[in-house]
Amino acid sequence: MTQPRTEATRTKVGLTALAIALVALVALTFLPTPYVIQKPGPVYNTLGTALDADGEEIPLIQIDDAETFPTEGALDLTTVQVVGSRERPVSWFELALAWVDSSKAVVPIESVFPEGVTREQREQRNSMLMVDSQHEATAAALRQLGEEVPATISVVEVLDDGASAGLLEADDQITEIDGVAVSDMDALRAKIQEAEGKAVALTVVRDDEEQTVTVTPQKREANGTTTWLIGVTLMLEYEFPIDVTLQLNNVGGPSAGLMFALGIIDVLTPGELNGGETVAGTGTINGLGDVGPIGGIRQKLYGARDAGATYFFAPEANCAEVVGHVPDGLQVVKTATLDDALDALEVIAEGGDVADLPTCTAAAK
Repeated sequence: MTQPRTEATRTKVGLTALAIALVALVALTFLPTPYVIQKPGPVYNTLGTALDADGEEIPLIQIDDAETFPTEGALDLTTVQVVGSRERPVSWFELALAWVDSSKAVVPIESVFPEGVTREQREQRNSMLMVDSQHEATAAALRQLGEEVPATISVVEVLDDGASAGLLEADDQITEIDGVAVSDMDALRAKIQEAEGKAVALTVVRDDEEQTVTVTPQKREANGTTTWLIGVTLMLEYEFPIDVTLQLNNVGGPSAGLMFALGIIDVLTPGELNGGETVAGTGTINGLGDVGPIGGIRQKLYGARDAGATYFFAPEANCAEVVGHVPDGLQVVKTATLDDALDALEVIAEGGDVADLPTCTAAAK
């Protein structure tokens, strides 16, 4: 006959189960995960100062050979900080805390640290993107102010198995495609796609001599999209009429472009572009003033709000990620071009009806 379980036995079983649960929780806490955490990173006022490599404060925007003007308020660029890496993965406990924090995001580690790409390679690429972003921002700002900014497209690298192997060389300058002058890479890429695989005639300058090279693009299909490639890495080089230096260490990527451009314009023009307000934002920019999407928009919203910003410029292409995730006290202004941002700043500076400024809505894409 089975005897009833005693109170002592039930207590022992309960303590055993609790001990097992605690051991499992501790093990789970230290078990590596295939994710990283994105959280708001530092915010930098493009109108203020930054630390150089020696730890000394210097103007973030420095212009030496043109008249500059005093500024007020802030035009903040925002960043995202990544917690975790392949070498130092975050724990499941850290992920659990991040999942319930609206200012943070949990993303697959592969999206930030691709397999086979070292940390040094990633940092080098991000540094190059930052430098390119600064050049594009400078070109967009100076052109907005009426300056002539000539540009040339240069070949950086020719892929060994690409369509241009044996035809183009590093340092070639591409000036025309099929007889049409090109001075920006978007126009060049568009003409290559329009050819739909047919050979294109590229006019290049090599060793100060002009010649024509015929290249047949190669087809690449990914996610149902067909792209035609000529197998080269290109760089757009500008000839600036004004010496503009943007100094910001330990920050990489292209997302500061819009705020850099606004800062340059503010420094080079009388008055306060922002009316003395604290305005933050993000977005890539090209030399024509087009604003493009970035990553980590939600973390940047919280970083801007916490740094005291009242307004935030968000790329129109990021609107779907913005809707429903704007922290209290922050007004988002939708921007697709540098002109959009300048128009909004004019309303803000003049004390106009900011409620009428374009914003992200559920229908915006």
